Amino acid sequence: MTHRSELLMPAGNLRKLKMAVLYGADAVYLGTPDLSLRTKSQFSLEEVIEGVEFCHAHGKRAYLTLNLFSHNKDVPKLEEYIDTVRKVNPDGLIIADPGVFQFVKERAPDLPLHISTQANVSSWLSVKFWQAHGAELVVLAREVSFAELSEIREKCPDVKLEAFVHGAMCMTYSGRCLLSNFMSERGANQGNCANSCRWNYKVRMRLKDGTVQALDINEDNAEMFEFLLEEGCRPGELMPIEEDGRGSYILNSRDLCIMPKLDDYLALGVDSLKVEGRGKSEYYVAVVARAYRMAIDDYYADPEGWTPHKYMRELESVGNRGYTLAFHDGRLSNYSHDYEQTESLAQWEYAGVVTAVTDDAFHVAVKNKLEAGEVLDFVSPISRETVLLRMYEFELLSGEIKTAVHGGAQATIKVPFVLFDHEDIEDLKTRFPTYSVLRKEKPLTTEQWNRVKFDKLVQGLETGGKRNEPAYAKRRDALAESVAENTSERRFKTNRVGVDGCCGKGCNGCLIFWQDDTYARAREALLTRKHGEQLSRAEAKALKGPSPSAEALA
Repeated sequence: MTHRSELLMPAGNLRKLKMAVLYGADAVYLGTPDLSLRTKSQFSLEEVIEGVEFCHAHGKRAYLTLNLFSHNKDVPKLEEYIDTVRKVNPDGLIIADPGVFQFVKERAPDLPLHISTQANVSSWLSVKFWQAHGAELVVLAREVSFAELSEIREKCPDVKLEAFVHGAMCMTYSGRCLLSNFMSERGANQGNCANSCRWNYKVRMRLKDGTVQALDINEDNAEMFEFLLEEGCRPGELMPIEEDGRGSYILNSRDLCIMPKLDDYLALGVDSLKVEGRGKSEYYVAVVARAYRMAIDDYYADPEGWTPHKYMRELESVGNRGYTLAFHDGRLSNYSHDYEQTESLAQWEYAGVVTAVTDDAFHVAVKNKLEAGEVLDFVSPISRETVLLRMYEFELLSGEIKTAVHGGAQATIKVPFVLFDHEDIEDLKTRFPTYSVLRKEKPLTTEQWNRVKFDKLVQGLETGGKRNEPAYAKRRDALAESVAENTSERRFKTNRVGVDGCCGKGCNGCLIFWQDDTYARAREALLTRKHGEQLSRAEAKALKGPSPSAEALA
């Protein structure tokens, strides 16, 4: 197979760019905050140049975002920007504004031009228009269905096509929104969206005396009210809406995730598979890149045997609002939205990042609080197998020993290699270079656990093309009830200390697993497997008990 789709990852700063490349991106997109539709971008013009050079040194491509809708004040900046970046030969400039497109085409005809999703290209007719004007690649709007994408590919075989496969969804045509401008005076189309669509909205009533009061809807008076919308050009056509005392997230889309259908996109020959998220964390960049890298490589190795399940488990370790196929099938359903809760969450969180590999230890910058008994999952950018390590104390670079350490600029710990008593140390050093990320389980509230369960159900129903209203209603109501209870108590999925019970992971340093006779048979089973491969919960339960030899010794 000669044609391969590229994995295109976001880079919000130079560090994220390097992590994206390290974890498997074929290309990255980046830009300065004033011209790239991301005011929170942390790239200076000098860092953009360094980033492009880094990509090229590693055999990767770098696309620069120049996709603002230009105002007069922006025009003088374009000349300096173009004259500077063309010296490092970026692999493409992503543009939305026709005026900017023409400006770059005339000033730097050597630079490949890409059409941004902000241009709202949704048909083969628009693709051909931009191709005729010199575009090398067209980024399709998120609203394009897979059937439409297939037709565009058929009718436009000689231009590169790029499609979004993962990330946040906008409630308007690929970012054409004025809600943020109106609600918070932050220009969505200038890269400063406040995500007003995801806010919690509640009904208020204005009394004749001018006072405004909350309309408290409860089980005693709910039957007295019905809320209706009437559109100006359709008088008399009343559309019911629902509202309760908790408010509504009426515009809260789940996050796009095409992974369950990724094989369709690869078979079609989409040139570039784009992940959204220049404002997301470096942990997001690393784990999402890793998941899609594995999925893409495995598809090309064995298209017929490819399934998405193990890659979805990886993606579920990254904060998300629940995953949806969005417009893949041509229209949205209620499965594409979450009306109960808008939080981005996951069962795992960013624990730290390797900042140095010395002769005797990893140096790890701590990103979230670590406590005695935590299991750290080392996520390799080179090897598919992760390595689990349970730690009972933490040594700072100063030599101070702590049982808990908070994330922060100065919080760097040493993780001695002697703790990895089931790993080859030289192999360990190779598999986890600088910028390798670590994750750990995250304690969730009852509300958050119910959201996780609800998201899993909805994802399964949507990807399977099924309807199960009783199950949907049950999970939705459980979430709604826990939201109303608003409890702050949090719990982990597995044991913390490693002496109170076994989670079946068999991680390095777990006292009860590696020392207690109860888990002798489980240890024997685990030692026959490759590094990092875990026992399932069912296996751990089935193998619980001493081995025959241990019983004889007793």
